[in-house]
Amino acid sequence: MSGAFDAASKLEQRERDTAIAAHRNRHIEKPDQDDDGNRFCLDCADQIPGQRIESVNAVRCVDCQGVREQKNRTGR
Repeated sequence: MSGAFDAASKLEQRERDTAIAAHRNRHIEKPDQDDDGNRFCLDCADQIPGQRIESVNAVRCVDCQGVREQKNRTGR
């Protein structure tokens, strides 16, 4: 029985290590920002509300980020 627990523990650690490596190697996108500090969506160029920037440090508007996340989930 301990063999199953050991295998599960090793699998969990491998998945954790993979997730950490992916996070470290991700591409950090530079925001499109004007001289006044206004930030614009990298995809559609609409201005991003300040509250969104403060809460998630956004570089995309809600709609474009949703489309991007959906594409990532479906692999398209």
